[in-house]
Amino acid sequence: MGTKQFKAESKRLLDLMINSIYTNKEIFLRELISNSSDAIDKLYYHSLTDKNENVIKNDFKIKIDLDKENRTITIEDNGCGMTEEELDKNLGTIAKSGSLAFKEENEKKEDIDIIGQFGVGFYSAFMVSDLVTVESKSENSEQGYKWISKGVEGYSIEPCEKAENGTKITLHIKEDSEEEKYSQFLDSYTIQEIVKRYSDYIRYPIQMEVEHSKKKEGTEEYETIKEIETINSMKPLWKNNKKDIKEEEYNNFYTEKFHDYEKPLKVIHTSVEGQYNYNALLYIPKHLPYDYYTSEYEKGLQLYSNGVLIMDKCAELLPDYFGFVKGLVDSEDLSLNISREMLQHDRQLRIIAKNLENKIRTELENMLKSDRTKYEEFFKNFGLQLKYGTYSDYGMNKDKLQDLLLFYSSTEKKLVTLKEYVLRMKEDQKDIYYACGETIDKIDLLPQVETIKDKGFEILYLTDNVDEFALQVIMNYEEKAFKNVSADNLELDTEEEKEELKKANEDNKDMFNIMKEAINNEVQEVRFTHRLKNHPVCLSSEGAVSIDMVKTLNTMPNSQEIKALTILEINENHLITEKLKKLYKENKEELKKYAQILYNGARLIEGLTIENPTEFNNLVCEIMTKNI
Repeated sequence: MGTKQFKAESKRLLDLMINSIYTNKEIFLRELISNSSDAIDKLYYHSLTDKNENVIKNDFKIKIDLDKENRTITIEDNGCGMTEEELDKNLGTIAKSGSLAFKEENEKKEDIDIIGQFGVGFYSAFMVSDLVTVESKSENSEQGYKWISKGVEGYSIEPCEKAENGTKITLHIKEDSEEEKYSQFLDSYTIQEIVKRYSDYIRYPIQMEVEHSKKKEGTEEYETIKEIETINSMKPLWKNNKKDIKEEEYNNFYTEKFHDYEKPLKVIHTSVEGQYNYNALLYIPKHLPYDYYTSEYEKGLQLYSNGVLIMDKCAELLPDYFGFVKGLVDSEDLSLNISREMLQHDRQLRIIAKNLENKIRTELENMLKSDRTKYEEFFKNFGLQLKYGTYSDYGMNKDKLQDLLLFYSSTEKKLVTLKEYVLRMKEDQKDIYYACGETIDKIDLLPQVETIKDKGFEILYLTDNVDEFALQVIMNYEEKAFKNVSADNLELDTEEEKEELKKANEDNKDMFNIMKEAINNEVQEVRFTHRLKNHPVCLSSEGAVSIDMVKTLNTMPNSQEIKALTILEINENHLITEKLKKLYKENKEELKKYAQILYNGARLIEGLTIENPTEFNNLVCEIMTKNI
């Protein structure tokens, strides 16, 4: 029979397939194995409907043969096979899917489970080969036929001798080039690895000749022996009933599949049936991946179509704040040939992702309630990511995540939730108080903290850079606003105390102006305060941007220098106040020196740098030696 031409449209599609759709050439084997599995499925289904007792399910298999010398790889099955007409229809028109048509014809019948779309995937063979030969004999025919093609030039079909039904596909592997080493697909270990990676859960045995080194009996010498072995496991763990799976099996699967040296902290195994069907096996690791906060880290779950790997890292299945979750999703409704671009617009995938997000969050909430120790272990490693999630995307996810956050409590001396804080609030307490710093111990020594603790109010100690940004985005929790103890609007005084303080500040306005000028107007205002119990001075911030937020923002790459609106506050009831008033009357130059010392001291308390530490040290020494 002469050469047949592909249709013009098919030629363009074939060119697109080879050069664009699949950039990962090794998936050709996944596609051909999936097609073989489809063919066996169809034969078995027909045997059930036709009550053909000659077909025995245990005899089904897929064989792979390598011939390095002739540069060929052969994939053979004993499935339904194809007639001459089916070869022409299914392989002569790209994207004409025999399996898809079969599924559509039988979509209302049970036990139909067909992988992929025979047609598009088959042509991936031309990514690695320059000649493809398909020998096939239909279950309903006595005659076999051979389909031969070198690619876009066309194809031919001719009769051939084939004893058993099924299909045998032989690829002549391309010669190596500078860009591609096609010879790797003739290596037994490479093929085993590809099968294990993509087709490990095909339900029929995939067999090939495997080499082993074996010690010769009675000697110390080794010999190479070749044996036919099944190289796929066939049964996906996640398709087993959860009650039948041991913890050890879950853990072993995780450490082997995701290359972790520790067993996971949490396993989430879920199966969903309905409008969309899928199985998911998710793991929360025990520790942070070493590259988690680097550009090299890729979030995402493995995506399978009925046990066949489509994608190793499907980022669309996880929100960024759950990017630490590892695992897989397997859906029989997804096409094997789905591309990255299609995934981004796939409604089914978006629904699965939403369900998984809710499932992960629910499991974390349950862990928080039922196993606090384990949750705190989890939060130690991944709490920062939850805080980033609360803050990112303009706070769109704050309501989902706020009850998962933990902060150190000044009264409980341990990590607490926002809900626990609110439940312990005093009747007269209006706000949720927090303080920021590098460590718990340093925060505990802040002058602003002392008065709040003295009033019996609980304070949340924030030590991560993102903490205050997260609370600012949450804004309030159960109608309680968040207040930084270093902010200027705490309003802890009574009305009478406010009036007294206001008058004191008015009476000493000129003194404060001199002090402000002495520190080069680095602060918005100098004033007395009642917020300090025993401490002489502190810096407070005015407005939404606090001192600690500014410190964080200014450490970011390419950031412009940002300044908080700060106020130098002096304890009206401290001895230093009497000294300042006396200097204002008697020695204004000396007052300026005191102003500089107080301001720089307040900066050091806040963990800020001072512009001229030498000058500061000299001023302190000068004051210390004044009366010698």
